[in-house]
Amino acid sequence: MRLIFPNSNQSVASIGKSLGVRRLYVDILLKLFEYGRQHIEVAKKLQRSDSSDEEETPTPEDRPPSALIKENGTNGTKTSVIERQEILGPSPELNYKRSSSQERVQNGHHTDHGKVETNLEFHLHHCMDLVRAGMESIIEDQVTSVFEAEELRSWNLLTRTNRQYEFLTWRLTIIWAMGFVVRYFFLLPLRVLIFVIGVWWLIVCTACVGTLPDGRFKQRVNNALSLMVFNFLSRCISAVITYHNSDDKPRSGICVANHTSPIDVLVLMCDSCYSLIGQRHGGFLGLLQRALARASPHIWFERSEVKDRHAVARRLKEHISVKDNPPILIFPEGTCINNTSVMQFKKGSFEVGGTIYPVAIKYDPRFGDAFWNSSRYGMLHYLLNMMTSWAIVCDVWYLPAMHREPDENAVDFANRVKAVIARRGGLVDLMWDGQLKRMKAKKEWRELQQEEFSKRLKGE
Repeated sequence: MRLIFPNSNQSVASIGKSLGVRRLYVDILLKLFEYGRQHIEVAKKLQRSDSSDEEETPTPEDRPPSALIKENGTNGTKTSVIERQEILGPSPELNYKRSSSQERVQNGHHTDHGKVETNLEFHLHHCMDLVRAGMESIIEDQVTSVFEAEELRSWNLLTRTNRQYEFLTWRLTIIWAMGFVVRYFFLLPLRVLIFVIGVWWLIVCTACVGTLPDGRFKQRVNNALSLMVFNFLSRCISAVITYHNSDDKPRSGICVANHTSPIDVLVLMCDSCYSLIGQRHGGFLGLLQRALARASPHIWFERSEVKDRHAVARRLKEHISVKDNPPILIFPEGTCINNTSVMQFKKGSFEVGGTIYPVAIKYDPRFGDAFWNSSRYGMLHYLLNMMTSWAIVCDVWYLPAMHREPDENAVDFANRVKAVIARRGGLVDLMWDGQLKRMKAKKEWRELQQEEFSKRLKGE
């Protein structure tokens, strides 16, 4: 149903329009998933009723919360199973929430006359909050879980997910086998063809635009061609994108968004033209970067070169100072997160001044997992996973422009923007640095915890 009229559908895609075939395709998939869910529930009930063993695993309604915890420390709905107090965060003076009982744990205590006597003796119960927080982190780590694929509430007929029921009943086996044939032997070849044509078209178009003299005419031509090319490329993953609040769409300045995968760029470029900033890559990504740089001003840099990063900040200021330049797209997290949370925003892009346009991107994992685990998969492997998924369905919210307050530092401004994006996208707002994916916790964070603990001992 997705590609009954592939030629006409792609022709319409080339001018940034849609016939609604993909949304019809998504509606059919939702009905198919619901049919599969009902059969899974029926099969499980039959298995429980046929079993006469008294030691049978209890039903989900009777199971204790601890039995629902998965191997990665979270339950099936990706909600926290621990009501924790954030006393081990990177900023303990901001995270630590003291209750009245915890205040009494401090060494300082009141006398009958209302005076405070200070006793600096150490007792074992003084460190129990930290011990408990450490045990909670071992059971359910807030950081590690955001770099793994999001768990699903129900099976989506893909064996790469954490739920696999393809051999539970013969009906599910037939549906799964038919889906496998459709995805790998029909959709995949067609999507690869669309991808190859789209990349070739991108290279040719940017090369032609690069020959034009700088000015408004070149910018208008680049905007038109960019929308056509990226809308065409979005068909290679059957992207179904819903944009909200178009009145707040970035027109200039800096656009910041939460980061899930390189597809984030494709999703946003289907609706508007942006300049990009990021790490310089080799291979296939490097080819695309060089092609894009011919037609529009982009900023590529090496993360390992500190001096180059200072030059990036200077070029960023120069870019936003030119009114006719397109808005520059930045992902302040600096790494890909699994679209369940938003991690610490780097303050660099919030120090240059100018208007900040927040954008929240939320993917629907039922049709395909858009998260790129770069430590496990290469770029081409990731693209193959995307092209063999059912579709990529997401919502994009353009949020009102934000400005830095006169008495607000860059870190506070970044946290304020991050909170707005997390709230609109239904994501968890975390203070942790996303670079913990690649490095150990900073020494400064441990020292802050030690300082906070010493204050508690002193009764401060």
